[in-house]
Amino acid sequence: MAYEIRAIEPAVVDQLRRVDDAGREPRQVADTEGGSPLRCCLRRSEPGEDTLLVSYSPLRRWMAETGADPGPYEELGPVFIHAGPCAGPRPGYPEAMGGPRRVFRAYRADGSILGGHLLEEHRSTDPAMASALLESLLDNPEVALIHVRAVEFGCFLFEARRPAPTP
Repeated sequence: MAYEIRAIEPAVVDQLRRVDDAGREPRQVADTEGGSPLRCCLRRSEPGEDTLLVSYSPLRRWMAETGADPGPYEELGPVFIHAGPCAGPRPGYPEAMGGPRRVFRAYRADGSILGGHLLEEHRSTDPAMASALLESLLDNPEVALIHVRAVEFGCFLFEARRPAPTP
């Protein structure tokens, strides 16, 4: 596979359970119907699961890791996470994160946005089509990182990167 899908890292999720990236306590959500997109495990919540709604800045950790400075491109937005530990994501493209429309936003190594590509619902839930787009975007050497987002709300869903080199 030419890319690696990344949910929010478990250590970051633990921190977000205490205080989110806006400096607030997480908001407990009574998810009676289920269906909330969980960024800790990249699946939809089940009815009655304990979830939290938190503010998250997806570029913040990447900035610290790489030294990039996205400046005004650093965003803060709402995400759902489990209220307690979870198993994390399964390998491969997370079909459960598909929806009406998804944008695949590419970033350069300096943190600036290189471009975005829209996938309509029938394509965003198709792992083969979504995977082909991710691979195509990552074929461009200028692309350092891709965020997959919901178009309607602009919410961050997950990121994709080239796989880390094996030693």
